Parts: sequence; C-alpha cells; structure tokens
Amino acid sequence: MNVQEALTILKDKGYKYTGKREDILIFFSKEDRYRTAKDLLQYMEPNYEGISFDTIYRNLHLFHEVGILESTELNGEKLFRIKCDHHHHHHFICKQCGVTKEIRTCPMDDIEGELQNFAIEDHKFEIYGRCPECQ
Repeated sequence: MNVQEALTILKDKGYKYTGKREDILIFFSKEDRYRTAKDLLQYMEPNYEGISFDTIYRNLHLFHEVGILESTELNGEKLFRIKCDHHHHHHFICKQCGVTKEIRTCPMDDIEGELQNFAIEDHKFEIYGRCPECQ
C-alpha cells in the first residue's frame, strides 16, 4: 500500500487529512519492517515539537483499525508496518531489527482438513528469528 492509497482509505472512512497523518504514512511506507511507536515518535519529533505518545498511539490504532497498518507483538511490545496489499502470504520477522521476509507457503493448506466442521474466519502465521544482517 502506498501513502496515497492509505489517505484515500482514511477519507473514505470519514477521517480528515492532516500533515501529521501523512508523515506517519510516509514513515511506514519507507520501512520494510515492523516498527514501534517509539521509532515513530523519534521520526516525528524534529518536525512536530511536543508531539505526544498519545497522538502517536491514537493514530497507530486508527490506521490499524481501518486496515492501513498490520500489527504484531514482540517481547511484549506492539509493532506496526504498512499493510501488504497483494496475494495471501505470511512473514518471517527479525526480532532484532523488525525486517520482514514474505513466506508464500501457508500452513492452513494442511490444517484446514483437520477443521472441516469449523468456520475459519481468519488466521495469522509468523516466524520469529534473526535476519542475516542481525545474526
């Protein structure tokens, strides 16, 4: 997803455009990894003196709720990344730097047979470890 697509989603859902929101989206569009609220705050502080964690968290949760950001949890902390907008896949996530690698194999292909009488609504599969640069 790119910044313009994300801004269109916000507008279509009735949320207004702000420079802060666009800058948050620019931050995530440049990153190919999960990032923390603290990472985003450090990125925003030079241009928005006095920006609070409350503002950061409010926007992160809004963007997650409307489907612009994906989230995961590592070491008890919630991390976010721009939502992938292509084919079904899963991720390897580096526990040190947050970089992600797409995994095209889906374990649900094997598991669905075991859940024949259940209505599967969604699933998420992530593998955690260290990328080659962080090993």
